[in-house]
Amino acid sequence: MARLNEAQKAAEIVRDAGGQIVGRTRLQKIAYILEVTGLGAGFPFRYKHYGPYSELLADAAQAACIVGMLREQETPAAWGGMYSIYYSQLPEDPHVDQTRRRLAQQLVNVDAVELELAATALFLAQEQFQDPWGETARRKPDKAEDGRLERARQLYQRLRNIPTPRPLPPI
Repeated sequence: MARLNEAQKAAEIVRDAGGQIVGRTRLQKIAYILEVTGLGAGFPFRYKHYGPYSELLADAAQAACIVGMLREQETPAAWGGMYSIYYSQLPEDPHVDQTRRRLAQQLVNVDAVELELAATALFLAQEQFQDPWGETARRKPDKAEDGRLERARQLYQRLRNIPTPRPLPPI
């Protein structure tokens, strides 16, 4: 189980993203991109079905809900499953890195599947895959359809234009 400081870090991600994040997958992808850019909280990531995933972050978000730093609302999805909406219960922090806040707030508003595809390609690039976009399309063929992979590439290029401590690599 996550410690209190890890729960705090999970809640801070939601706070810095504007106070609300819709979807566990979106929380994971925002946290991953913050990590890669040097603006993260130190959560370790590995590849899982939906791309980069941190078990510690998942545990930390749950712990943050238990101690009252986050509130999670589970809502029925149109496809029959459930999705979560996280709400930060933390006060605003005027000392938060503005680049972190800007990046997180941009990511919270993009299409969730396109964010997942972009984060997956980034993860695969970090793992030294020769063609991370092609590998992403191979692993997620249904999600890569209907122009979503191209829009994910465009999203990634927009993210690369944000000056961060560790710039996103060209892929």
